[in-house]
Parts: sequence; C-alpha cells; structure tokens
Amino acid sequence: MNNGFGQLKALIIKEFKEAFRDKRALMVAFSMSLLAPVMIMVMSKTMIKEIAETPAVYAEFKGAEFAPKLMKEFRDDNILPLSEAEGNIHRIWQERAITVTIPESYQQDMVDGHIINIMLSADYSDKPSLSPVRRIKDVVRSHARSIGYKRLMMRGIDVRLLRPLNIVEQDQSQPSSNAMMISIMLGLYLLMGAFMSGLSIAIDTSAGERERNVLEMLLCQPVSTLKIVLAKLSCSSSIAALSIVLMLTVTSLTMGFVDLTKIGATFSIDAGTFMALLGLLIPICIFAASLQLFFAFQAKSFKEAQSTVTMLIMLPAFIPLALTFIDDRPQWLDWVPVAGQSIIMEDLFKGLAINWPAFIVTSIVTLLMSAVLVAILAKKLKSEKVVMALS
Repeated sequence: MNNGFGQLKALIIKEFKEAFRDKRALMVAFSMSLLAPVMIMVMSKTMIKEIAETPAVYAEFKGAEFAPKLMKEFRDDNILPLSEAEGNIHRIWQERAITVTIPESYQQDMVDGHIINIMLSADYSDKPSLSPVRRIKDVVRSHARSIGYKRLMMRGIDVRLLRPLNIVEQDQSQPSSNAMMISIMLGLYLLMGAFMSGLSIAIDTSAGERERNVLEMLLCQPVSTLKIVLAKLSCSSSIAALSIVLMLTVTSLTMGFVDLTKIGATFSIDAGTFMALLGLLIPICIFAASLQLFFAFQAKSFKEAQSTVTMLIMLPAFIPLALTFIDDRPQWLDWVPVAGQSIIMEDLFKGLAINWPAFIVTSIVTLLMSAVLVAILAKKLKSEKVVMALS
C-alpha cells in the first residue's frame, strides 16, 4: 500500500518538476488568467458607457430651419449637426454619411395636417451606423406621437383612448443579475480557462514525452499505467485549477474599477461565491485534463496532438452559447458536464440560491466521466500501438 502510494507520489513530483521547468508552457497556462479579467473589465466599462451614457451622434441636416422644434428634440437626445463635429470625429461621421432631409413645405403641411415625409439617408449595411439611425428614428417617432396627441386634445379627444391597456412591470431580479452580460462573459472565460490552462501541459506530458522516448522508458519501470495516467492528470488539472483561482482573484480586484451602479447593478465575488465556483470548476479541470490526455495519446505525433486537442476548446464555448437558444431546457442538461456547471454559474451570478442537488449530481457525473476516460487510457497505454504511435 505504502509502496503504491510512494510510486504515485514520485510520479506526481516528476510531472510537476517537468511542468514547471517548461516556462513557456506555464506562461501559456496562466496568461488567460491574467488577460481574461482585464478583458472583462475593459468590455464592462465599454458596455456601461454605451448603456448609461448617450454618445453624440452627428448627421447632416438639410432644411433644419423649417423644423426648429424637431431640431431641439434632436439636440436634446445629443443628435447634432455634422458641422459641429471637429477633427477626427468629423471625418468618421462624414464617412458614415447619415443625412436627414426636412422638406421646405414642413410648416405648411403641419398646419394643413398633411403627412410629412422626412428623408433619412444612411448605409443600413454599415453596422456602426445602425445605432445612430435607430436613435434618429426614435426621436422622429416620439415627436410625431407628441404632435398627434396634441391634435387629439385640441379636438377634445382624450388621448388615453389610444392606450386601453397598460403593462405595469415588476422587476424581480437581484441587483447582481442586471450585470448579466458581465456574468456571461466571466462564466465563459472560466470554462474556457479550465480547458485552456492545462492544455499545453497535457499535450507535452503525453504526445511530447512519447516523441522524446520518455514515456517508453517510464513504462519499462515496475509501475502501473493507471498511476502514470493519474500522475499526468494530477499535474495538468492542478495547473488548470491554479489558473482558475488566479483568474477569480484578479477578476474580483479588476471589477472594483468598474462602476456598475450606473446601470443599477452590483457584482462581487465574495468568499461563498468564490468557493462555490471552485467547487463547480475543479471537476471541469479534471474532466478537461482527462479529455486532453485521452485525445493526445491517440494522436500519432506532437503536432497532430496539438491540432486535435485544441479543438476541445470549442466545447466550453459552444455549449453555453447553445444553452442561450434553448427556451425549455430538459432536466438532464443540469447534470451534463459543462452544461450543468454553466447553468449553475448563471444562477449564481444572478444572485439566486444554488441548486445543490444539481450541483452535486453534475459534479459526480463529471468526475465519473473523467474516471472512465482515465481507466480507458490506462488500459490503452498497455498497447504497443498507443505507446509507439503505430497505425
């Protein structure tokens, strides 16, 4: 018993020494932990600025003198004449070429009660122009609605007749759930971090050792293949788990520089949330490492292993994205690896209570699938085809 544990301990120490000797692999492993929180902070600041502030929109107005009240509403919404833009801003908006044309007959048509056609010219295929065009259309529609209400009131008609029904909305979301975009980004980065951080270590300790003939020498020793696989799994998954801890720590610090109160939201990673996220992601780190080792050993060369195993990164990116398009999620998705963790993280970031049965079941299922992969791989390593990368 002690001899078996001693062998496993020696193998684990050997794997960690080799992993920490490769500085480039470690840099790749921990780079996402440092870059992802910074990206989240920058994207959050940009998103909040777009939501909370009304950036200036510049358009060329033709016939502005014919509709002073409409022009005032444009200005109140920070939609300004192109002539007021300066420097590089003027060049950018001139290229977008948004033009609003007000007809000369505007005032007379208004008196006569005729429909007035205001021409809005823009490149609707240009994505940056879509938001400004929408704001211009909203102002025109709001102004038209206001004029219509006033005409009805002058004729003694109660404008409330136009709104026989009214919806009173009650927002039951927690303050933290208003930062859903940030939560989605963080959840996605955490899942990808669990898969990416140990990727280079897993490839090097499998296909890399085989090309360097280290694996063949290791298998010649009186040690079981199961212990060899467990040692490699321990190293790769531990590096991924350390990366996740670092990512959560840096995120909790960087999010302090984001003023979420502008959108009426709060977001923090307290000790309870930190531990719950670790409890969700550590099984994912083990599952990811077992998957990567399994596929890396099936590859015929180090280069092929890189190409094959890198495709696994699509898994944590595709599954959460697919879940957003499923309205009625089946119950079994709560127990599937990656999907189950993604759903629980979404509830956790919303400030909702953790579904502990789903938490436990999805963690057990994830670890069981990892154990199955480890057992299959340990059996495959007894085959000369896998060890020697024979066809």
